Amino acid sequence: MSSSFMQLRHLRYFTSIVDAGSFCQAAVTIHVAQPALSQQMAALEAELGVVLLHRSVRGVRPTREGLVFYREAKSILQKVDELRSVIRSTAGKPEVAVRLGMSSALAAPFACALMEASRTALPEVRLHLVTGDSLQMKPLIASGALDICAVLEDEPTSGVTRQPLFQQRLHLVRPPDTGEVAPAVSLEEMAELPLVLPTRPNTIRNALDRTFEVAGVMPNCVAEVDTFASALSFVRAGLANAILPKGDIPDIPGHEALRPVVIDPPIHMTACLISSGDLASAAEAVSALLIAQVGKVLRAGCELIAMPDLDSKGKAQTVAERQFGGRRFTY
Repeated sequence: MSSSFMQLRHLRYFTSIVDAGSFCQAAVTIHVAQPALSQQMAALEAELGVVLLHRSVRGVRPTREGLVFYREAKSILQKVDELRSVIRSTAGKPEVAVRLGMSSALAAPFACALMEASRTALPEVRLHLVTGDSLQMKPLIASGALDICAVLEDEPTSGVTRQPLFQQRLHLVRPPDTGEVAPAVSLEEMAELPLVLPTRPNTIRNALDRTFEVAGVMPNCVAEVDTFASALSFVRAGLANAILPKGDIPDIPGHEALRPVVIDPPIHMTACLISSGDLASAAEAVSALLIAQVGKVLRAGCELIAMPDLDSKGKAQTVAERQFGGRRFTY
């Protein structure tokens, strides 16, 4: 292998893609255009002479060789990060890592803004972001692999410290060329449409399965996907409709033409911050930053539903209350 080819950025790109489960989500997380990211990975595979990633409509996953490369790349990057921390500490600039998990549906609207805010407000903190479904995050919190995690809940997560952030309504997201769209859709009408649904086990899928079962209808599931970005790709291609937390879908590059439709009766998910217990000061500061980002979205009038009058008294909330001018939110 040419020593000039392999660079740390290739390792970071590859591990970010594996962690995100898709090129699209990884591109959003690491601020690299998706076509450029795909080209870099194709060049890396050509240089190594092996296929590192299985690519499909459901996302990407590492091959056997890719798993080996992933483990070694993670080890190398960790050592490089540790070296950076040692040098910064020697120079009187201590650096602290905070391992943050995010549901992929929450990462799309919030991850980039949080990263930018952290760089400005917490330059000594290095964020390690992991995205995936909420059900995958709880074991990572319990094992200590993550410090904090922003998840979507259908039911309260047990065995963790839990800070509710906001409620968000699920919407039917229709392709751009659907024609005239009604302002709302019933469960029966929705079940007749071709749907792309999350692969089980999945928090949103659990809520949908239960809702459809209670209504006595069977959804027309034409495909299952593992990531928020993959579901949006199906819709944008006109292949199916998706059921997603609407959030800021019109603001996500490439998805401006998608058409969210209200579901009646409503199906709500609750966004929460979870952790295994007492947080280090750096993790508390990151939590407060994320709460501040949520506050900005709430003040902007986006379709997030504030959850007042819950008696959660964590330090991060106290910070958030100060930032919101004394208004009491627990989201």
